[in-house]
Amino acid sequence: MTERFTGNFTQQEPIPDEGIAAALDVLRHGRLHRYNVAKGEVSQTALLEQEFAALMGSKYALAVASGGYAMATALRAVGVGPGDRVLTNAFTLAPVPGAISSVGAVPVFVEVTEALTLDLDDLAVKVAEPDAPRVLLLSHMRGHICDMDRLMAITDAAGVKVIEDCAHTMGARWNGTLSGRHGAMAAYSTQTYKHANSGEGGLLISDDPDLMARAIVLSGSYMLYERHLAGPPSEVFERVKYVTPNISGRMDNLRAAILRPQLAGLAERCAAWNARYRVVEDGLRDTPGLTVIERPAEEGYVMSSFQFLLLDWAEGGVQEVVRRCASRGVELKWFGGAEPTGFTSRYDSWRYADAPRMPKTDRVLRGILDLRVPLTFSLDDCAQIARIIRDVVGLVYQQAE
Repeated sequence: MTERFTGNFTQQEPIPDEGIAAALDVLRHGRLHRYNVAKGEVSQTALLEQEFAALMGSKYALAVASGGYAMATALRAVGVGPGDRVLTNAFTLAPVPGAISSVGAVPVFVEVTEALTLDLDDLAVKVAEPDAPRVLLLSHMRGHICDMDRLMAITDAAGVKVIEDCAHTMGARWNGTLSGRHGAMAAYSTQTYKHANSGEGGLLISDDPDLMARAIVLSGSYMLYERHLAGPPSEVFERVKYVTPNISGRMDNLRAAILRPQLAGLAERCAAWNARYRVVEDGLRDTPGLTVIERPAEEGYVMSSFQFLLLDWAEGGVQEVVRRCASRGVELKWFGGAEPTGFTSRYDSWRYADAPRMPKTDRVLRGILDLRVPLTFSLDDCAQIARIIRDVVGLVYQQAE
């Protein structure tokens, strides 16, 4: 009998009861704006920032409206402006080059490897070029972390400032160091399909007081920066407050209330995601025609999704795998499609960025298939999903031989 999966790939787990209670309290008193507080009250947003800074081991944190806004704010804070060129991954999601474009800058794409990480050899060449960009917006795309020790050695030697996009790596580590703690600033997302869910939302961290003061003013602090428990001292704001525009993008107290208990349970949630990831990985290993992405020992990953490669397959074969899996209830997304579909797109889809052809990346993109792994799936669900994918890939691969 042919197996068919009946689970929902977009169904998230419920908000914790503590978050629901805190959200109801905010709704009852009506003070949703982060700076609208009663006498003696500390806002949910300020508490969230304080707790997130402690969780990430950073000096400062800022809660904002989205991960994309966090990235654009970080770019503005480090001084990126119109006409500047900013390095970033050729394999990423549209909000990353979108953040660069939103400040009037120009994305410069770096090749990616079969491990789905930034090609550090290509990065080394690009930062050594005359008039090379001096900022890298590094995307830890779909939770895959490159050799951060080598990356920082390359960028430090070239005078390139690193901003980390940690939308998919909240709680992950490289060589024991938390993702987001290598660069000058790091941006996180709390959009529904990330490691903490507020529908939309973002967080920004840094140890640099001037960068964070600029970010807080940019977010729309209205000179109420003393209400930030995780912000730099007031005297730092004196250096930036008259020359930094207000580009409002604050997080509200309702979303912060929902997020705080989720972040308190982040370690347990990360372990649960990784358990599901390993079940899928074990089920797909040694499937003919399919490449499982091996993870280096230095990478302490947190995977709420799973990627595998059908390298050098014909386009029709990849599409047939997607179609057959869908008919059996397994939703795969293909990053190699010529047209953007949902969240999938290629660097040549972003036509506001004039990018040359990138043959190494093109080969990888043609083969990437992506699978969401929500915590609403059991380990048995994940094993069944892997069996279905293995069966479909095997059948299509045999037919193509």
